[in-house]
Amino acid sequence: MSMCTLMFVPVFFGACGESKPAPEELAARAAKTYYDHLIAGRYAEYVAGLNVPDTIPDGYREQLTTNAKMFAVIQQREHKGMSGVDVLRVKTDSISGHTLVYLMLCFGDSVREEIVVPMIEHDGVWKMR
Repeated sequence: MSMCTLMFVPVFFGACGESKPAPEELAARAAKTYYDHLIAGRYAEYVAGLNVPDTIPDGYREQLTTNAKMFAVIQQREHKGMSGVDVLRVKTDSISGHTLVYLMLCFGDSVREEIVVPMIEHDGVWKMR
């Protein structure tokens, strides 16, 4: 079976609505997407993934965006930047209700770092806690 066929099958089934993705899968997709934004330099989109009220002051949102950019600059200096992110596993904490997404950050100098991203679902949208 070719790679194109393998990629078509999940899309086909997803389009038919036969199976709805598990909450853990949705949380993992969201966490990876937010970190993909960070890696690509889309800092505002990364910050939009944080579980903060939509009504925070613009100055605070700008500060969060600046902090994300500063983090990326440090990673560029220390590790030749971030080159990718992969989902390792997902676990829902039955006590707190948070879904923990374990990601592997890959850096330009071949360093890899496992991080844990607590995710929370609010009104159908998964956000980083």
